[in-house]
Amino acid sequence: MSAVLELEDRTVAPERGKRGRGTGLFRAFWRWHFYASFLVVPILLILASTGLIYLFRFQLEPVLHADLMKVQQPAGLVAQPYESQLEEVRAAFPGATVVSMTEPSKPNRSTVFSVDTAAGSRDVYVDPYEGKVLGSLNPDRTLSGAAILLHGELMAGRWGDYVIEVGACWALVMALTGYYLFIRGRVARARRRAAGAAGAVLRSRHGRTGAVLGLGLLFLIVSGLPWTGFWGAKTQELATSHGTSFWGEDPGALSNPTSTLDESLPHSHTVPWALGKTEVPRSDPASRTGSVATVDTAIEVGRRNGLRSPMTIALPTSTTGVFSAIGYAFSNPAQERTLHVDQYGGRVVSTYGYRDYPALAKVVSQGIALHEGRRLGLLNFWLTTVFCLGVIFMCVTGPLMWWRRRPKGNALGAPRGRLPLRATPGLAVLVLALGLFLPLFGITLAAVLLLDQLLLRRVPTLRTWFNISRPRG
Repeated sequence: MSAVLELEDRTVAPERGKRGRGTGLFRAFWRWHFYASFLVVPILLILASTGLIYLFRFQLEPVLHADLMKVQQPAGLVAQPYESQLEEVRAAFPGATVVSMTEPSKPNRSTVFSVDTAAGSRDVYVDPYEGKVLGSLNPDRTLSGAAILLHGELMAGRWGDYVIEVGACWALVMALTGYYLFIRGRVARARRRAAGAAGAVLRSRHGRTGAVLGLGLLFLIVSGLPWTGFWGAKTQELATSHGTSFWGEDPGALSNPTSTLDESLPHSHTVPWALGKTEVPRSDPASRTGSVATVDTAIEVGRRNGLRSPMTIALPTSTTGVFSAIGYAFSNPAQERTLHVDQYGGRVVSTYGYRDYPALAKVVSQGIALHEGRRLGLLNFWLTTVFCLGVIFMCVTGPLMWWRRRPKGNALGAPRGRLPLRATPGLAVLVLALGLFLPLFGITLAAVLLLDQLLLRRVPTLRTWFNISRPRG
């Protein structure tokens, strides 16, 4: 939920005649809801908008780049071997390193090769039937690529990731306080709506929409936390120390690792989330015989072993590298599997999939699939679409309600209220638990409280602007 619910406080207090514990909680929760919105609303608006773009990437990108991503299938013409297409890419980009190849997702789609050039990464599109290079794109500069960078780190690297994480933490506060305001203020809203008061309908729609979206918001926050740079990293360390993991760790690849799949395919969105940190084994040049595997060999070995298509093949970049065939089960993480193929003879060095994940990695993988709107087919897809649109609605209507009712003069119009932590031990325990479970929330909460005590309450102009009671003593 995303903004100030000013009506309830003005109606509840007069009805009770005096401020009891319920009124104090209401005013305090309203105040926290109000101030949290200044941080949360912009971040949620970005997350919902970019999430919507990413959700529709398979529909949007082929339209925006039809000349590269779509091809015509000539009658009677079969696709060229992938090795031949690979040679065309190498000829078109001399000096570049071809990192991976992804099969066409449909008969009228291009083969996609990811290459590293001196100028950065490029996705190269090849007509699979004629074998010619159609062109290339910077994967981070496409609409969906930019949306991913904004969604994950605001295009600001680690610090952008931290800002997103702080916003997600405070979104929990928004949701919890919003539910309290919605339930406790329902009578006042009904009266104002029946009286035809200005803004009453919008306020009711905002509250009802938030009540429906709140649980979904809580789920998306929790399922997205494993991605974060602080909470995710620290929790992974804790999980590892207790014999489990957020990621899958391929025991067959641990003997002589060279890199991880995420490092091998830094710009690919086809690496299953739980497999991103798995280590990649090596080929043994000493075992080289007359037979040398190709990308077509890896595709055939993958098909023979039941990998899901379209497969992505990470190519060996040295004499000790392997072909990593990734079967990305888009709608069902339980079918994710990756196998590593020796580049000398095509022997399967190791294979690893969902059934080999630690229990925690299985849970997180399923949560990520739901988070991305792909686990339950079209139902998940459209529910996620409606959710994103609902969040955007909340992010617009919340500030609009405040703008319509903002006070004139030198004041922000924030409700006045303090959390009665001493009189409500359960609330104090909840706040402490949230601060410990979400360290960035705890740190920023402490910073806000210190700012309030040391500066805002002691400067008359700021005290008036933020509607803060005078300091005691």
